[in-house]
Amino acid sequence: MPQPLAPQPHDGPPQLTIQPRNFAAEDPGGWNQLVDTAVAADAAGIDRIIVSDHVVFGEQPEAYADPKSGGVEGGRQPTGPDGHWLEPLTTLAFLAGQTERVRLGTSILLAALRRPVVLAKTAATLDVLSGGRLDLGVGVGWQKEEYEAAGLDFASRGRQLDHTLEVCRTLWTEERAGYDAPELSFDGIHAMPKPVQPGGVPVWVGGTVQPRAMERLARFGTGWIPWGPAVADPLRGVREMRQAMEDLGRDPATVQVTTYLRGVRDDNGELDLAPTMSAAPPLVELGITDFKVPIAVPDGVGPATERLTEVVAAFQSAVK
Repeated sequence: MPQPLAPQPHDGPPQLTIQPRNFAAEDPGGWNQLVDTAVAADAAGIDRIIVSDHVVFGEQPEAYADPKSGGVEGGRQPTGPDGHWLEPLTTLAFLAGQTERVRLGTSILLAALRRPVVLAKTAATLDVLSGGRLDLGVGVGWQKEEYEAAGLDFASRGRQLDHTLEVCRTLWTEERAGYDAPELSFDGIHAMPKPVQPGGVPVWVGGTVQPRAMERLARFGTGWIPWGPAVADPLRGVREMRQAMEDLGRDPATVQVTTYLRGVRDDNGELDLAPTMSAAPPLVELGITDFKVPIAVPDGVGPATERLTEVVAAFQSAVK
């Protein structure tokens, strides 16, 4: 089995992330805005862009609001079953070719829906071609039908994700790879090229503060993507996560954490940058290292770059 991570504490400046939509409720007629936003983010100094994942849909989108299945209480799926969703790793590969420095991430990738050896190759390839810019945010998801369509058991999705990450870590780090588990065994396997980033592609683990998710975070996680109650109450969420890491023998200081900055709107309904960003400093003190800002980006690379440059300046001014 692959060994647990031994990462260093995060000592860089807080990061700023945006999440351009790689989905639409109806056919948008093209995805130029997604591409233009990525190019603008690269030019403006945004640290990371992230995209989300659904492979297929069943006909029960209301399950997203059920915490028992992995959803979030009161949540609403942003599209119906016929919503258009671009596959995230393919999308990031395309965007990598349009950008130079911005990091490229998933939040979240339903990693267990992919065969582990193919996911390991895909992620390593994208990391190499992007110059080491990939972050893999993963989670178990909430939709039973997606697992059924992939021929997988929804009830065992947590173990399936762990298995997927074990295989990826093994193939990313071992020159002559071997793996032995109930799901899969191999020996003398070679998978090149390895990811550019030492230790393999950074994995951000999504989940609530519950034992299985915290064990996954302790074993595999560079960072944590809070879910459920930890989103609404980050103070409690981070405190509980840190205690869980200590209990599991992981230094909590080595776990990066992301959260949303809640948008403050002006009288015209536009994002008011100064009061929005003013919430960041106390969250930095709490231990948040990455901030996702809900920003509507205008059409066109030029206007989008201008707006995102303002967002970056406001963020950096708030957290300096």
